[in-house]
Amino acid sequence: MGESFKVGLIGCGTVGQSVVNLIRAEGAEIEKRTGIRLEIARVADKDPRQAAKAGVPTDRFTTDAADVIQDKSIAAVVELVGGVGIAKDFVLQALRAGKDVVTANKALLSKYGKEIYRAAREAGRCIAFEASCGGGIPLILPLRCGLAANRITAIYGILNGTCNYILSEMTSKGKSYADALKEAQQAGYAELDPTLDVSGGDTAHKLTILASLAFGADVELDKLHVEGIDKLDAADIAAGKELGYVCKLLGIAHRSDSGLSLRVHPSFVHHQHPLAVASGSFNAVSIYGNWVGHTLFYGRGAGGKPTASAVVADLIDIASGNARRTFEQFRLLNDVTEAPVYVPMDELQTRYYVRLMAADKPGVMAQIAQIFGDHGISLRAVTQHESAGPSTDGVVPIVVMTHLAREAKMRAALREIEKLEVVRAAPVMIRVVEEHEEYPS
Repeated sequence: MGESFKVGLIGCGTVGQSVVNLIRAEGAEIEKRTGIRLEIARVADKDPRQAAKAGVPTDRFTTDAADVIQDKSIAAVVELVGGVGIAKDFVLQALRAGKDVVTANKALLSKYGKEIYRAAREAGRCIAFEASCGGGIPLILPLRCGLAANRITAIYGILNGTCNYILSEMTSKGKSYADALKEAQQAGYAELDPTLDVSGGDTAHKLTILASLAFGADVELDKLHVEGIDKLDAADIAAGKELGYVCKLLGIAHRSDSGLSLRVHPSFVHHQHPLAVASGSFNAVSIYGNWVGHTLFYGRGAGGKPTASAVVADLIDIASGNARRTFEQFRLLNDVTEAPVYVPMDELQTRYYVRLMAADKPGVMAQIAQIFGDHGISLRAVTQHESAGPSTDGVVPIVVMTHLAREAKMRAALREIEKLEVVRAAPVMIRVVEEHEEYPS
């Protein structure tokens, strides 16, 4: 029996407890398969009750993270505090103390990755972050190694389980956004303050990390176009469903000769689209390579057990020596790559769903169609439902599906349409995402 690989854990919440439990339950099997014996040597948390839930012995628990960072017997530190304040300090201190670091902190890496990667190189250590982007779904290792022979052309990802659960409930059961969110909170799929998730911020953090790796570029978080689901109306989800579409919050990274297009927004995908089947809190990510074609990664994108699975995988990778070799040799991380050319959102070309609330009288559609035509936008289909009964306000919904159109022209047309006297509310616009071409010519 060789020496154990000693691990220090900072943060013993849901994920931290699951890491402790996983190593306890599967440690012998991991050692049998890999020859690596993992040992949780020290655990730090401000609340002793958290570590007690995982059965951490009192002599291995501390309320001071410095006790973990300065312990010379510890080879790797796992940061599970979250946020971008004290967590950043812990990570940098651990690296400078000669520890390799594992983190699930997507916000930290998307904002300060360059500084952290540089600090790791200066210290001769490495940082591993498989759990940062897809919970238990392997995404980082495939991008860095499994797909290394490919030039990645695009990523389309459902990267937030909270949003996917809400949208699934709105689609399948016709619930309002508010009701679906409340149920998600009761079921533990949404935080009491869900802003980061429903605003698209969490998806943007993950897409920044994935795009940086996929394209070998120094992608900056503030260059992404980001929209959330918090303003979606059940009427639009239902109208899309009637037309054969499912609404998903997608993180999209696309490479073309013009540069990188990076965006997060609600999207209508056809019900037969590979991503349409991912429901509830599951995540699904399509990655396209110029040789492999379409690959699809699917699974639990969050939760204690799935995330712990990814954290422990990183620990095994570090203990085997593979993680440091990859970190040192591969030129994929922000500190050793160059900034890309970003394609402005205005240049996006896609199809659009539009809902207008307009006066129920002759000639309205002619006015609307004229404006679309003036902006070079061709209409694919127009649907106008009759009122269920006598109209009290003389307003009816008009749903328009366009052919391919440029974003800038679409927004200009909608601004003009909104000013029409016959249009009684701001138009609703949802982008329609087609299945990506597998082998672009």
